[in-house]
Amino acid sequence: MNKLLTFPDSAGMALSIRAKALLFHDPLSSRLLDQVERIARTEATVLVIGQTGTGKELIARHIHTQSGRTGAFIAVNCGAFSESLIDAELFGHESGAFTGATQARAGWFEAANGGTLFLDEIGDLSLNLQVKLLRVLQERQVVRLGARKPIPLDVRLVAATNVDLRKAVAAGRFRADLYYRLNVAPLALPPLHQRPGDILPLARHFIGVYSEKMQLSGIALAADARAALLNYEWPGNIRELENAIHYALIVCTDGQIREADLNLVGVLQRESDASYAAQSAGPQGWQARLESLVEEMMDADEAQLYERVEETVVRTAFEHCRQNQVQAARALGISRNILRTPAQALRHDRHGVRKRRGLNRVHGHISRLSPSAPTAC
Repeated sequence: MNKLLTFPDSAGMALSIRAKALLFHDPLSSRLLDQVERIARTEATVLVIGQTGTGKELIARHIHTQSGRTGAFIAVNCGAFSESLIDAELFGHESGAFTGATQARAGWFEAANGGTLFLDEIGDLSLNLQVKLLRVLQERQVVRLGARKPIPLDVRLVAATNVDLRKAVAAGRFRADLYYRLNVAPLALPPLHQRPGDILPLARHFIGVYSEKMQLSGIALAADARAALLNYEWPGNIRELENAIHYALIVCTDGQIREADLNLVGVLQRESDASYAAQSAGPQGWQARLESLVEEMMDADEAQLYERVEETVVRTAFEHCRQNQVQAARALGISRNILRTPAQALRHDRHGVRKRRGLNRVHGHISRLSPSAPTAC
């Protein structure tokens, strides 16, 4: 194990979808660490790209630690706040700027002055906030809500996303000028299954962490458990691995974790399904079949065709990913915030009743793909 990264208070952190440990044992990880530490010594804005649970915030914290900056490290999840709230939180506000603003308050940019501001799920920012963020990055100063006087900033920005911002730019959901401003020093964080050399060392780390909490000792991984860990796809990445080890420690006996204790349901199932689909469809075969099906439905004068297709896509992705919004959003290539409202509606649709609430948010980007297309046949 070359280097282990954890949160300063990881032992007391509540369960979340974040990865709480990251190490660099695999050759791919070692090369990534070298790149991270080279970038950290510069002042460049960093864009960390990776799936949920791969350790993006830990990378951002390491960049801050290695940068030598003396200010604070401030982490903000852009997808966890409404637009009106995150506006005031990011940029600060003066007393009376809006209802409930009884006193002036510094924003996160000011709090991170001299340090590093980490903006996670940057793709969830509205276009209006993207304009404000771009202005702050260009002018290196911030103006609080309700104020006119700019406040100079010395802040290192690290942004992160689990969606393809280039596709978001093409679809009109993300500003191209902000993307290029953020993408000065991109860091691609590979999913866990692409760095198998990290899996067993991470598993042993989590065994140590939870063994101490549960007052266990001498717990080892059996040969079949090690093989299962290495063969599993890990769609939930490090967060899923931590959960699997935690559960295994609860149910294991005789001081050994065996394959059955890990509860890795459907090992390699997705890989075999994907392989079968690729072999049967061939290049672009799925798209041809989909186009043919849509044409058949149009020929049959199917009622509310667009809505039915759209609803089917969202529901199928949600059910395929076992009601997991993060994985469903990733499968569809959209952010979790965009999916959240329709997913909640579909989750409660147990009796065949279609609930259209919020589904317009999912297909909003589709209308931008052919802006010049006629509105009627």
